[in-house]
Amino acid sequence: MSLRIDVDRESCIGSGVCLVYAPNTFVHDDDAKAVVVDGAPDDLESIQNAVQGCPTRALRLIVEDEF
Repeated sequence: MSLRIDVDRESCIGSGVCLVYAPNTFVHDDDAKAVVVDGAPDDLESIQNAVQGCPTRALRLIVEDEF
């Protein structure tokens, strides 16, 4: 199983909810937009909470099965 997180930069308002729930997975760039960090992410539950907590639904978690 692999995870991919998409960020809709047009919808992102930089609320910071994602940073609260998953601080090892998300940061804000110079435009205060969410960016996914390369490296060790937070656990799946934290990432799901960040995605669900986004007030503008700018985040999308995609789970892909590896064959």
